[in-house]
Amino acid sequence: MLDNSILTHILNHWSYWDKRPPRTILRRLLTEQGPPLSPDLVLVIQGVRRCGKSTLLGQIMEQKRLEPAQCAFINFEDPRLSEDLDYKLLDRIVEMVKEKQEANRPYYFFLDEIQEVKNWQKWFHMKLERPGRDVFVITGSNATLLSGELATTLTGRHRTLEMFPFDFKEYKTVKPQNSLENFLDEGGFPRALLDSKPQELLREYFTDIIERDVRRHVSVRNSAALTRLVKAVFEACGSEISQRSLAGMLGVTTDTAGVYLSACEKAYLILPCPYFTFSERQRTARNRKFYPVDLGLRNAIATRTGFDKGKKLETAVFHHLRKNQREVFYWRQKGEVDLVVHDSGEIVPYQVSWEEMQERHKRALEEFYEAFPRARPAVFISRKNAEEFLLG
Repeated sequence: MLDNSILTHILNHWSYWDKRPPRTILRRLLTEQGPPLSPDLVLVIQGVRRCGKSTLLGQIMEQKRLEPAQCAFINFEDPRLSEDLDYKLLDRIVEMVKEKQEANRPYYFFLDEIQEVKNWQKWFHMKLERPGRDVFVITGSNATLLSGELATTLTGRHRTLEMFPFDFKEYKTVKPQNSLENFLDEGGFPRALLDSKPQELLREYFTDIIERDVRRHVSVRNSAALTRLVKAVFEACGSEISQRSLAGMLGVTTDTAGVYLSACEKAYLILPCPYFTFSERQRTARNRKFYPVDLGLRNAIATRTGFDKGKKLETAVFHHLRKNQREVFYWRQKGEVDLVVHDSGEIVPYQVSWEEMQERHKRALEEFYEAFPRARPAVFISRKNAEEFLLG
């Protein structure tokens, strides 16, 4: 078992007891007041690895003006913890922090990459059965953080923030002189924007996501098949993808290809865009489109050149809608409506093109309104109005 003095040293390393959090770009998903924090509701922050979740924890502390002495931070991917990653470690952390400070005060525990801790779900089940005064904020790099037992445990007892790399407005805060075209090439991973060799760093990120967040959910001997699948999806960005064709390319069954896709989705490496229909059966029967979680990552990994600006812009618009609407769809008959959202009971179609609207866009919309006559007027995004839309 890890010695108490070493555990104290680790807590001191990650916490801000003797220092302040570094000055960072305030993320847009934090409202003016920040997310509510209370002992009976766990705050869950999910998102792709390296998008800034750990930094966000410090921002929450600053925004809430919490006393640093009342806040304990720890990242469970710290290698010094590798032999003690079970629920007993969580008990020790809480006890040690409370012994160090006044026991009758509320404490705020920021638990980063909680999925590394064995049986952490059972520990939270116990805590939520009899909530005290302490507040818990947890992060994870996988969308299955709230699956299984914890989903049942946290029903009505959690708030979730979903986090992504920088959007265009945040990117402009870092690089105010850069253009939309620069953003569509560089993407929004915070650290990569400041690196002298960003593509090398992004390729490292890609490997980490595959090894740490994808492979843990699939039974595969090596990462080669997963890497080939993601590259194929990245290169087909914004186009319908057949699970059967992916299976043929990889030399696996269709079901196995589906398992690989699902694992990549859960790791936030790729984001699905299903077919828009009110029939669940029809939606399941249709192919989905996929978008990379970040254009910079896509550009660093994909081998296909000549990725057109229209598809890059469509990806950025998808990200913008995905962050605000959670669910984004596409629609196709003879023609295609690039993106569709169901907003407050109203259907809104979006057409995206680098240049002006083409005749094919108009024909596709005519088909769409025949199927959905009550849909709202279409939103057309081109280079002319893209910055205004993405900054909104």
